[in-house]
Amino acid sequence: MALKSGGLERQSKASHEIPSSSMADIAFLLLIFFMVSTVFQTDKNRNIEWAQAEATEKIDEKQKNILNIWVESNGDVYISDALRPLDQVSAIIAPLYRGNRELVISIRSDRTVPYRFVDAVQQELVAAGVVRVVFATELERNITREIR
Repeated sequence: MALKSGGLERQSKASHEIPSSSMADIAFLLLIFFMVSTVFQTDKNRNIEWAQAEATEKIDEKQKNILNIWVESNGDVYISDALRPLDQVSAIIAPLYRGNRELVISIRSDRTVPYRFVDAVQQELVAAGVVRVVFATELERNITREIR
């Protein structure tokens, strides 16, 4: 009687374990991918003359809970670096504030901005139901810069 395939039997068994030798490599590649592709939102830097204050309070909120509203001397209002009409501020802010009650609105303007524009923004925020509003000053800006 002749032996098939030279007398050696081939046993092929499928492994029931997931190979984990390259899991660390995949994890590091994903980590690098997300680090490279993440975009951090930063406000455009504006050259303004900040208002002066004798005292200020540091905002102890996460950056995602602070919404900056810039008021220009010609009455232009920028919300998150996008030009918005002054009469639509409450319509834009109200849904944001309803979705996040920890939201702090920071009004930032040059000291030469006529008060009627700042007051109009405040009235729009009152109409939107916003409770937490702060005014950015030179002193607060210096404190924030020192912390970072």
